Amino acid sequence: MAKKLKITQTKSVIDRPKDQKRTIEALGLGRPNYFKIHNDTPQIRGMANKVSHLVKIEEFED
Repeated sequence: MAKKLKITQTKSVIDRPKDQKRTIEALGLGRPNYFKIHNDTPQIRGMANKVSHLVKIEEFED
């Protein structure tokens, strides 16, 4: 069983710096209430932590 992360965008990227907008896009998000399931890797964790004020992160086992 692999650990997974459900990353849900909770806030808009309007008036945010470009790097945060690109990070949200790289996570596969784009609008509030969109979510994406990712494997729990250090790269995904780092991106999610960078925009932690815009997303909700939930851990679960696959």
